[in-house]
Amino acid sequence: MQTQSSRVPRHALRTAGAALGLFLAVLGIAVLFRLARPAAVELARPINPPLAGLPDSTPGGIGRAVFAGGCFWGVQAVFQHTLGVTSAVSGYAGGTPAAPSYEQVSSGRTGHAESVEITFDPKQISFGRLLQIYFSVAHDPTQLNRQGPDGGTQYRSEIFATSDAQQRAAEAYIAELDKARVFPRPIVTKVEPLRAFYPAEPYHQDFATLHPDSPYIAHYDLPKIANLKNLYPEFYREQAALVGDGQQ
Repeated sequence: MQTQSSRVPRHALRTAGAALGLFLAVLGIAVLFRLARPAAVELARPINPPLAGLPDSTPGGIGRAVFAGGCFWGVQAVFQHTLGVTSAVSGYAGGTPAAPSYEQVSSGRTGHAESVEITFDPKQISFGRLLQIYFSVAHDPTQLNRQGPDGGTQYRSEIFATSDAQQRAAEAYIAELDKARVFPRPIVTKVEPLRAFYPAEPYHQDFATLHPDSPYIAHYDLPKIANLKNLYPEFYREQAALVGDGQQ
């Protein structure tokens, strides 16, 4: 027979267990709701390329572009699967100090943005087409200082122009898209000259390819690659141009 004193702790444990179960259930529902919501990348839509092309004046026929659009894992993955891109490197641009660490940039106090340096063959793909993919697939250009679940100026939308011609082309394209009301909200993408680009730590390179089962990659980044394939199949390549391939 149980005494009153022995039943009280057991009742308290049952109450605590019920409360914990309720908390876990609510937490589970919240997580499922978060994952069930359409990711921003699922709202990707085809858009027209820039009206005016950019003359190919790159030395040696090699083009270079630097884009920021939220977490660099997804932006890198999109352009690694873009035909004509020979290299896409995750890194940092737009702030100080030189050669920052991920921890420094993540603080939001360096002025740097997570960025991707793209090297491309202008004979296969133009800077204008890269802009087209950047604005329609790689990120949402209407989100200010954030992308999806990531917030802060380090996740801002910005184009770091490597030439005056690139700057003019990017600014003109933004004006075209806003005038046509392609997006439901105004574009907030900044355009400024590139001062320097600093590659990120090795463990950030090729992250989406190396960790496809990561919940973050699966939910936010793999759909971007799928959108590239679906919206612009003529610019999609199945085999990613990995940073690691060039280091072997």
